[in-house]
Amino acid sequence: MVKESSGKEKKITFNIKKEENFSEWFSEIIKKAELADIRYNVKGFVVFMPWAVRCMEKVYDLLEEELQSTGHEPAWFPSVIPERNFKLEGEHIKGFSPQVFWVTHGADTKLDERMALRPTSETAMYQMYALWIQGYTDLPFKMYQRAQVWRYETKATRPFIRSREFYWIEGHDCFATEEEAEKQVLEDIRVTEKVMHKKLGVPFLALRRPEWDKFPGAVYTIGSDSLMPDGKVIQQPSTHFLGQGFAKVFNIKFTDKDGKERYVWQTCYGPAVSRILASVISIHGDDNGLVLPYNVAPIQVLIVPIYTTKNKKGIMKKAEKIKKDLIEKDIRVKIDDSEKRPGEKFFFWEMKGVPFRIEIGEKEVKTGKLTLFLRDVKKRATIHEKKIAEEIKKEGEAFDERLRKKADIWFKTRIIDCKSKEELERALQGKKIARCDFCSISKEGEKCAEVVEKQLLASVRGVRHDKFEKASGKCIFCGRPAKHVVYIAKSY
Repeated sequence: MVKESSGKEKKITFNIKKEENFSEWFSEIIKKAELADIRYNVKGFVVFMPWAVRCMEKVYDLLEEELQSTGHEPAWFPSVIPERNFKLEGEHIKGFSPQVFWVTHGADTKLDERMALRPTSETAMYQMYALWIQGYTDLPFKMYQRAQVWRYETKATRPFIRSREFYWIEGHDCFATEEEAEKQVLEDIRVTEKVMHKKLGVPFLALRRPEWDKFPGAVYTIGSDSLMPDGKVIQQPSTHFLGQGFAKVFNIKFTDKDGKERYVWQTCYGPAVSRILASVISIHGDDNGLVLPYNVAPIQVLIVPIYTTKNKKGIMKKAEKIKKDLIEKDIRVKIDDSEKRPGEKFFFWEMKGVPFRIEIGEKEVKTGKLTLFLRDVKKRATIHEKKIAEEIKKEGEAFDERLRKKADIWFKTRIIDCKSKEELERALQGKKIARCDFCSISKEGEKCAEVVEKQLLASVRGVRHDKFEKASGKCIFCGRPAKHVVYIAKSY
């Protein structure tokens, strides 16, 4: 492992402190790190720029690798959905119609039927599932697609957090039994845990949504809520237990071993890659800019040669050799030999969130010992050239582990137990998530939820799905015996 040296890096900060004004900090880092450009002339649509796209491609890769390892196969479905498909499932059309972009013309010709730009793909995919699934040997049927979706959001839009076009993966699965479908819900949560939490360092709560806040057409919904530095939660991957509702309207049947026709049981899962990156940016970033996990950083190692006219050739030769050695070990690396001064290069690539920087000067060429800068802790260390790839990979694992542990500690301190409405209000004002006893997440609790929304400008996010928490008192809003322990927070 590396040993820290006594050298200290000059601290250069943004004009805006993340802890003092997260909203402005977020806008500034998006602009300075060239993640997105909001000047596209359609409201709610942004241009995602190369650095962000390269990060999101890595997130896609991690998610798809995990999905394929659990038996999911990739597919691509059309982005337009006939209006009649939406009308087949009543709750679904009621829930999504206000958000749909409708295509009404092809060139100058009015279409016989309106087409929806997909807001989600149940009504596109399931008509095909009815054709493909015939017998019990076709089950389980697990398929996903990488796709864009479009929703006419009426709330304030924000790059990565909320927009009218976003990038995600959606998995749609069919099973012979209810029990198998329920297990898939738990598997979806494990995928979120393995990718978003373990690899990207973003902690979350897996919460079963209240009855009034479930996905349109679902039996129940599990939302994975992460917290942003401004105290608002952001829904990350959600999974929905659909039961047999969609199967019945789309006629997705199979013949069982006894020769009887039965409807399948279904689930769907939707990690929004652009939103996941929003949490990565917000949770790990600091007053110097981005801090990207080693797993997803487009450049994992930056090499900065430091030379004079006399020794440039030898130093550049060494830099190129080290670059070649790292590339051969599948490490993403770049040499910055621009005309900028070393300090300018350091600041720029720190702001972009590159995990490691290697500085090569005459001393490093002679000794074979290289100076390594660690972006997250802002310390320099020494590594040996002969084992550089091996050392970098070890340090990469340690880097991501440090990010995750730091985020976990921060997240844990943001969940506050509240015994009264006043305590809950103080928790929300303190940018915290409140945990409290609540009457019910079924329809009978909706009036209390309205109090939360109207008086506290927050929402009842739900109950833990990954573990049981027993209510022991009365609902702090209506005084009735509490059936559930719920989490309440402000949200995007």
